[in-house]
Amino acid sequence: MGAVLGMSDSDPKDVRSWSGPINNLAEDERRSLVDSMSADTRPRIAIAEALRNRWFEIWYQPKIDLKRKCLAGAEALARIRHPHLGVLLPGSFLPDVDEESVAELAQHALVATLCDWSMFEEAGFNLHLAINVPVGVLLKLPIPKLVAEYRPKSARWPGLIVEVTEDQIVRDIALAHDIANQLQVSGIKIAIDDFGAGYSSFSSLRDLPFAELKVDRSFVMGCSTDATNAAICQTAIDLAHRFGSAAVAEGIETQADLQALMVMGCDFGQGVLIAPPMPKERFLELLRQRMNKPRAASPKEAMQAGGKPVGRVA
Repeated sequence: MGAVLGMSDSDPKDVRSWSGPINNLAEDERRSLVDSMSADTRPRIAIAEALRNRWFEIWYQPKIDLKRKCLAGAEALARIRHPHLGVLLPGSFLPDVDEESVAELAQHALVATLCDWSMFEEAGFNLHLAINVPVGVLLKLPIPKLVAEYRPKSARWPGLIVEVTEDQIVRDIALAHDIANQLQVSGIKIAIDDFGAGYSSFSSLRDLPFAELKVDRSFVMGCSTDATNAAICQTAIDLAHRFGSAAVAEGIETQADLQALMVMGCDFGQGVLIAPPMPKERFLELLRQRMNKPRAASPKEAMQAGGKPVGRVA
């Protein structure tokens, strides 16, 4: 197993202190992200142009184990760092794009993520990494060949998680089942993304081999106060567990929602409350900082070192 990183040295129940949310981003990155999210007319960048000029970056959003309160993995997300426009979100390059271009981007992200795992492993971290790939693109890409060529050589590699949205799965359950079985041979597991938005029947998912069920952010937001959202979240979490899979809440933005999800028994969580997506180099820097942070000595260790037991009067 890789290093286990506590989310908070001062209060293990406060996951917000794991990464210091958006403050981990440089000022230009924060400004670019805010500008691109709020702009009414986003600049449109062609995927082919971005790949040709090497403008694409893979950013990582940490995924936290809510029960053990430690880092479990990260989701890989595509960003463009344009020389004049700054950091651009997918809204600037994905809408209305053709499937061939999406396939090019997906292959780039797959190879980059496989290579990045080895970099994280060399630094002492064994992380479960995940990427988003549409079902149609999974059929176009030579996944087994790519994984065989670029997969980490380490025996510690836990495999890769490919997130596919629920609405794509329900269009053809049989096809999704075949794809999932084929990917398993290559060490790739399926996660059902945006669950709750695709209206799939529970019986249709019964025979689909999936590793994670990711609750759609629209239900996670306000689950601490909205009875309907809370019921949907609880049902999704229970369903994942009945299928022997993990439940993941995405889009966690408030402490109240986080606490509610923990009470519901949710396994993993991600969202800006915990940590925003960040450049690979910044993510790695953050991991190293937490790895090197001195650990407080236990009372027994303090006594062995010649100190006085904690909490006792001399």
